[in-house]
Amino acid sequence: MITDIAAWLLDPSNWTGDEGVLRQAWLHLLYCLFAVCAAALLAVPLGLYIGHTGRGSVFLVGFSNAMRALPTLGLVTGLAVLFRGSIALAALVVLAFPAVLSGTYAGVRAVPSQAVDAAKGMGMTSKQRLWQVELPNALTLLMGGVRNAMLQVMATTAVAAYVGLGGLGQLLIEGQTIGRYDQMASAAILIALLAVLVDLALAGLTWLLVPRGVTLTAANTGARPRGRRKQR
Repeated sequence: MITDIAAWLLDPSNWTGDEGVLRQAWLHLLYCLFAVCAAALLAVPLGLYIGHTGRGSVFLVGFSNAMRALPTLGLVTGLAVLFRGSIALAALVVLAFPAVLSGTYAGVRAVPSQAVDAAKGMGMTSKQRLWQVELPNALTLLMGGVRNAMLQVMATTAVAAYVGLGGLGQLLIEGQTIGRYDQMASAAILIALLAVLVDLALAGLTWLLVPRGVTLTAANTGARPRGRRKQR
């Protein structure tokens, strides 16, 4: 079986053309980037607001759990039937939204209370504390949420092939249809490999974005998260 998989992956004819690996991998990556970016545009501002003010945190937990429980394949299929075409990608946005929202909220709430108190002592306004203190300190967990969302979407995008959107899942479904298990295994390997590469790229982006001073964690410094501190 391993020999068959290697032979399929090394066959140049499987990599080119509209149905080849390169085009399907590009579609797969494009769908994932769109879904996570769209989710981040919606979830990051909301997570920053809830984390900064503490308002709506109970709603956030219930809402995130409810969205995680949605059946992604059913949602993709339903949107494809109702609206057709790429509108079904909205299901991937729904899938990515809870992880980014939770990561952003947790990042802001985990900012050491000493840092917030020092900002207040310097006379910073609430808005200045959010953008100059809380957001930079929250970037590690925020980007952790983005990475989790990307991995979930990357794995789930394979189901988008069921509604004709293409992607690496298309190769897997075609292999199942014609009984080519080497093609199915190769498609699964390519999806996993693409997920690892994208995660490494996001890890590098996190390293670039997080200020060096923030690398000292609360555990190392003895700083405590704010918990339920009242915000003004």
